[in-house]
Amino acid sequence: MQNILKQQAESMKDLLATWRHEFHRCPELGYEEFETTKKIVALLTEMGYANLRVGGRELTTGVIADIDTGRPGKKIALRADIDALPVAEETDVPFRSERPGFMHACGHDAHITMLLGAAKMLIEHKAELNGSYRLIFQPAEEKGNPGGAARMIESGVLDGVDAICGLHIWSPVPSGKIAYREGPTMASADSFLLTIKGKGGHGSMPHLSVDPVTCACAVVSAWQTIVSREVDPLEAGVISVGAINAGKVFNVIPDNASILGTTRTFRPEIRDYIESRMKTTAELICEAMRCTAEFAYTRFLPPTVTDPAFTKYAVEIAKEIAGAENVYEMAPTMGAEDFSYYLEKIPGTFLFLGTGNPEIDATYPQHHPKYKVDDAVLPLGVAAMSGIAMRFLGRS
Repeated sequence: MQNILKQQAESMKDLLATWRHEFHRCPELGYEEFETTKKIVALLTEMGYANLRVGGRELTTGVIADIDTGRPGKKIALRADIDALPVAEETDVPFRSERPGFMHACGHDAHITMLLGAAKMLIEHKAELNGSYRLIFQPAEEKGNPGGAARMIESGVLDGVDAICGLHIWSPVPSGKIAYREGPTMASADSFLLTIKGKGGHGSMPHLSVDPVTCACAVVSAWQTIVSREVDPLEAGVISVGAINAGKVFNVIPDNASILGTTRTFRPEIRDYIESRMKTTAELICEAMRCTAEFAYTRFLPPTVTDPAFTKYAVEIAKEIAGAENVYEMAPTMGAEDFSYYLEKIPGTFLFLGTGNPEIDATYPQHHPKYKVDDAVLPLGVAAMSGIAMRFLGRS
């Protein structure tokens, strides 16, 4: 059966490339994917899908498609994210973005395409299946807090669903290979903002001021010891400062300084510990240096933790389709994904389809203005998602 699926998906390669190029030309930001949503609805309707829902709770974009085979059985969901990024494209492809300043720089155009391909395969094999399946074309994965996944869950997208599968295009993995991870796979993603208030003055007379800049430097240095000296070395944690802002004049000590950054980890208890220790450390250092501290910590995304049993099941099917030599377990990544919200609710897995291909310059990382997708891998993604769903539902 898996060889048949692979052959059928391969026969769609030109159609898949055409679809992806059309989506790539028209990138839309999270919660603004109106044209993308219309096109998805049109293509699904053309395939024969009638039970379609646009949007959800507080959502006006995104599509949910349901098929019930009419026979008892389980229910599986397949998910693709559909939003683009505020990135100005710098590729030379003929189907480059037609919206200046916006680009599908994370492969979501490929995700939409592969789920549409799987939709076509599944509806054509409907008579062989039991139970039901749901296709989730999710808006606003890149949006953060709250992202599209959380809002779709609030609108009931997981009601009655037994398992879920997601597939992400991934440039660090070579084209034609599929990577996976059992358990913690992608990190949490949080942000922090520390505002330090001191007392400004002339740079020549620091003793008459309360310098928030030297205080900020001390805080940043101390924060790095939280991971290096307080978290188990066998665990993972990141505290990264992305911006320090203070003053604009070379000979003036400013009144205030601010520190902005992100933290990442794989375990909830370490996430809690880092937040608590960053706050305490900042407040005590600021007090010692005669400043005041206002610490704000915002939780964006929880860690993406796949279900080991369902992942093993999905990997076996992926090996049948791609070849065992082309499927391997990857190291976890500190990147984050709002697919994590689905995995907090029900069992599922999140696979990575390689698109790294130096021959077509498809080597740039996600979110890079020169990011490219290798169209040749799209049929493999379609076959993998279709195979996982069809095996889960069984054949009548």
